Amino acid sequence: MRIWKIRTRKKNGYKKGIRAAAWITNGLIRLCLLIPPALLMLLPVILLLSGSITSRQELGIYLRPVLEERVLLPQEGGRAEDGKDTAWKLLPRYPTLEHYGKVLLFSPQFYTVFWNTVRMTAAILAGQLLIAAPAAWAFAVYRFRGNRLLFTVYIVLMLMPFQVTMLSQYLVLDAMGVMDTGEAVILPAVFSAFPVFLMYRSFCGIPIGLLEAGRIDGAGERTLFFRIGLPLASGGILSAVVLGFLECWNMIEQPLAFLREKALWPLSLYLPEIDIDQAGFAFAASVITLIPAVFVFLLGQDYLEQGIVASGMKE
Repeated sequence: MRIWKIRTRKKNGYKKGIRAAAWITNGLIRLCLLIPPALLMLLPVILLLSGSITSRQELGIYLRPVLEERVLLPQEGGRAEDGKDTAWKLLPRYPTLEHYGKVLLFSPQFYTVFWNTVRMTAAILAGQLLIAAPAAWAFAVYRFRGNRLLFTVYIVLMLMPFQVTMLSQYLVLDAMGVMDTGEAVILPAVFSAFPVFLMYRSFCGIPIGLLEAGRIDGAGERTLFFRIGLPLASGGILSAVVLGFLECWNMIEQPLAFLREKALWPLSLYLPEIDIDQAGFAFAASVITLIPAVFVFLLGQDYLEQGIVASGMKE
């Protein structure tokens, strides 16, 4: 009997060891498969951070072969040879924060376009919450004639690229007299169909019996929307806010089409206008522009995942 127990324990020990080895092997395989793509995705950000702390002279050496520019380097006293290959170093020889100082202390135009972007993004998100949330609630909760057809039209509008609707938007905005103003960018984005779609899926997850119980208890439609609908669908609503912020913060086609005056431009149009002689300034400005987007994404990552899961659920 004792011999049998000892053999059983040995077999169990072997099985546990095999399972542990298999678990470790699977983990290593996953890391080997995931780390290279992750590094590839992070490489542009790493180069951006590296370039923002690299001196102007060193940037001239790195960027000259890529952009086929001939930058006069003070320490060389002449022009570089054509066709000379150089490699980008992630850690510069002499790190400096002069580019950040120039952006933050001596560039009033950067603050102008930065606050233009903040104002546009805040106005668009506020408008989307006021328009998209009630619209999604109506599509999800109420059944009326043409409900499916109207929602299908919303989906089709969501799938259309901006280039398809650009001309019609331009004509409408021109007739309203808001061209070359901030409203020309804000108004079309406020009525976007994408946040309606995300919120609609979240509202569809609310049990109908819960709403019926609220109506039996005497709750009105407004009370159901504010007391039940919005709290239970907060994941989808916040995911729409996060995605809307990322889209509005980086949009470039709408301002380029509807804004002529550079004083109204957002950051997405200002950064490409920076000359190659100010490459360090461009790197530093890009890093500062990236910070709010990364911060909002990290704060709303959990809600973003909830919204994506909800949008993929079938009714």
